[in-house]
Amino acid sequence: MKSANESSSPAPLSNGRHLTTISYDGHFWDVYLEFQDDPSIPKTYRGLLCFSPSTSSAGESALRTTTILIEDSSEAVESKARGFEDFQLQSLLRSLLPDPE
Repeated sequence: MKSANESSSPAPLSNGRHLTTISYDGHFWDVYLEFQDDPSIPKTYRGLLCFSPSTSSAGESALRTTTILIEDSSEAVESKARGFEDFQLQSLLRSLLPDPE
């Protein structure tokens, strides 16, 4: 039995900033912005998107893009990430999923 303080939903598969939740192919996905450090380019901020199934069950993992956002500030990276439309996020997610058999 769960105590009053325990959540019924599992912990997210990302420690990034939650951007939105999208629907794709009958499932819901939480979209997170994660930052990636690149010591060879110290004056830029680099971000990637992490797609985590909202109703994750054992064995499911998050899917991540490569670094797709490079800006002069973390605020600019977050602004660009928040500017993606649902159809763009769905396309990015689709590119990460295995081909249907």
